[in-house]
Amino acid sequence: MTTLVSRPVATTLGGFNLGFLRLELRRMLRNRRTLIFTLIMPPLFFVIFGLQSDYRTQSYGSGNVTGYVMVSIAVYGAMLATTSGGAMVAVERAQGWSRQLRLTPLRPVAYIAVKVVVAMALGLVSVAAVFAVGATLGAHLAPAAWVECFLLAWVGSLVFAAFGLFVGYLLPSENVMQLLGPVLAALSFAGGLFMPLHGWFATVSKVMPTNGVATLARLPFGDTGGGSVLGAVVDVAVWSAVFVFGGATLFRRDTAR
Repeated sequence: MTTLVSRPVATTLGGFNLGFLRLELRRMLRNRRTLIFTLIMPPLFFVIFGLQSDYRTQSYGSGNVTGYVMVSIAVYGAMLATTSGGAMVAVERAQGWSRQLRLTPLRPVAYIAVKVVVAMALGLVSVAAVFAVGATLGAHLAPAAWVECFLLAWVGSLVFAAFGLFVGYLLPSENVMQLLGPVLAALSFAGGLFMPLHGWFATVSKVMPTNGVATLARLPFGDTGGGSVLGAVVDVAVWSAVFVFGGATLFRRDTAR
């Protein structure tokens, strides 16, 4: 790691450069826990929950119920992958790596951008893995919906990449990974990702970032879950901005000590 600090970092784009990005990607792909969250858990959840009874023969919108579950699990998998990817900064903080980076021309925004790109790459792999298993095991969507749901599930996970960074700077390394699983599960249920919500639960769910992403990813099915598309876009945009700003602020505070 120290070899990177000893080299001049390009000042253009705040220090963002491909060499640093490649290094971060290699480091992330060598992490076994991250690969489990990315490649194994989401497809396994789909097999458990998406292939029950007559889901493959029961139609839902432009596809079948298995396809609907596939998209929901893909969103959840992207959440796990991007959040865990972003939260790895907690480990870097404990190792002093983020403080070393402050000795370079790398600006906080550029550092956050690199982490988000790496987290989104993991999210892309996770969504692709779930869709590949779904296509093999009987998920049906309209041809255009395959592409649309894939892109919406992946792009929407940007908010959770930012969330992972925020949590990674907010909590110590020994606690962050243990807390992320339960927190993401709670956000998923509270946002109506796994099941329809009714009454005041449905009203509260509209402010959850999971609800906005799920609503957008399910649009090709013709299902908005009772919400509006504009509301979902605003929800995702606002939470993304909050987490990016929070992550950048905590990065400055952490490295200024």
